[in-house]
Amino acid sequence: QEYLVESGGGSVQPGGSLRLSCAAPRIVFELYTLGWYRQAPGNQRELVATIRYGGATEYQDSVKGRFTISRDDRTRTAWLEMNDLRPDDTAVYYCNAAIPGSSINIYWGQGTQVTVSS
Repeated sequence: QEYLVESGGGSVQPGGSLRLSCAAPRIVFELYTLGWYRQAPGNQRELVATIRYGGATEYQDSVKGRFTISRDDRTRTAWLEMNDLRPDDTAVYYCNAAIPGSSINIYWGQGTQVTVSS
C-alpha cells in the first residue's frame, strides 16, 4: 500500500490551471514537510515547492506567483494549485514527505503527468 497517493494531473492549454492532490493516510502528518517535485524528460528531478508543519512555504523561482502549495493536517492531504501554466511546466509531478533534518522516513508518490500544450 502506498504511503503517498497523488491525483489531479492532466493536459491543459497554456494559461490553464490544474490542482494536484497528495493524500498521506499512513504517516504522522504533522512531523513531515510536504513537497512537490517535478521531472521533465531528459532533466533531473527538481524541487517545485515545500510546506512545513505550521504553514511556512518555499517555491522555485519559476513558479512563484503562479503555484500555491497548501496542506490540511486534519485530513493528511497536501495540494499544489497551479495557475497560468506554461509549456515548460510539463513534467511528471511527485509528492514528497520528509522529516526536517532526517535522512530516513522519506516518502514519494507515484507521480502524476502534467502536460501543457496548445
